[in-house]
Amino acid sequence: MGDAYKAVQMTDRVWWVGAIDWDIRDFHGYMTGRGTTWNAFLILGEEPILIDTVKTSGQAEMMARIASVIDPTEIRHLVSNHTEMDHSGSVPFVVRTCRPDTLFASQMGAKGLPAHFDPGMEITPVKDQQTMQLGDATLTFVETRMVHWPDSMFTYFAEDQVLFSSDGFGMHLASQHLYADELPTEVVEYEAAKYFANILVLYSPHLIKLFAKVKGLNLPLRMIAPDHGPIYRQDLGEVLDRYMRWCEQKPTMKAVVLYDSMWDSTRSMAKAVGEGLHEGGADPRLLHARGCHRSDVMTQLLEAGALLVGAPTLNNGLFPTVADHLTYIRGLRPRNLVGAAFGSYGWSGEAVKAVESYLTDMEIELVEEGLRVKWVPTADDLARCRELGFAVAQRMKENCEAPPSA
Repeated sequence: MGDAYKAVQMTDRVWWVGAIDWDIRDFHGYMTGRGTTWNAFLILGEEPILIDTVKTSGQAEMMARIASVIDPTEIRHLVSNHTEMDHSGSVPFVVRTCRPDTLFASQMGAKGLPAHFDPGMEITPVKDQQTMQLGDATLTFVETRMVHWPDSMFTYFAEDQVLFSSDGFGMHLASQHLYADELPTEVVEYEAAKYFANILVLYSPHLIKLFAKVKGLNLPLRMIAPDHGPIYRQDLGEVLDRYMRWCEQKPTMKAVVLYDSMWDSTRSMAKAVGEGLHEGGADPRLLHARGCHRSDVMTQLLEAGALLVGAPTLNNGLFPTVADHLTYIRGLRPRNLVGAAFGSYGWSGEAVKAVESYLTDMEIELVEEGLRVKWVPTADDLARCRELGFAVAQRMKENCEAPPSA
């Protein structure tokens, strides 16, 4: 195995020593259709430093890459930017076998690592914006709480101007290509958006404050090196601008229509709603709950202005596939959306009210009262569905044209 895996040099002193996971297809409910990477980085110099580790399944690969550059026992310092086990999973092994002099983590990380692995683990906590000289390497630690765990932090290597950004700016994308500019632009942009929508969007307010803090530090940047996916070495300003846009979640004229159907009645209603949205100037995206993964629906919602949900009633309740999607979306709490609920029923018709409850809980403004149709929609029913879509589109226009709040 040692001959199969080699470290990849990024700068004069920084090497990528991570692991590529071609097989993973689910990351706690998020469909990782293109796999992922577990990134770790080695800084060479007077006192070699390992920045993060990998999931335990990639441990041997990481160690082989390190060994292709130096004897792993030469590592003097280990920095853990994030306690989640896809990054800290190999920390105990590195501590046990390489015996670094120090293990650095944030104040919260110093509490989280022992709780995950070994109560007696010796950790040196660092403070927010603390700068430390380790031999001929200057590191600055930037606390990034709730991006996306309380312990998260960035580490900046001044000599080579590299920001090790943990889960910030990451994506789930397996590739032998190390850099984002070596990959198709549309793939990188989609996977970056998907990662933000499914991992980070909930913490947008924290991210906005973080960007202001990092900007205030005036750190010259040559590379942004996240713990998942490719490394950015070009157009870093565009990368930061894109993240800021996602954080702001400004409404657009894209309308997501999520629905499922048992005998095509609710499906017919969804199509009519889509027609009304289009007529009103919106850009409808009809997503069949059984045909779309919840994480792809959430990705569509990242830059949208409306969420409309159609569901038939089953067993006096909400259709299961729709409930699955809404439960997932509610946890991520997308902002600045308007919406509506609709659906067909046979006897009791509770689904529409259940959908409205989800939307209200997410603080999505309901444009009109939910639309229910018994059994098969008539021409008049479909006309009402079209009118519902049109009304939502008009409300979306108002949101998009409204001046920004002071």
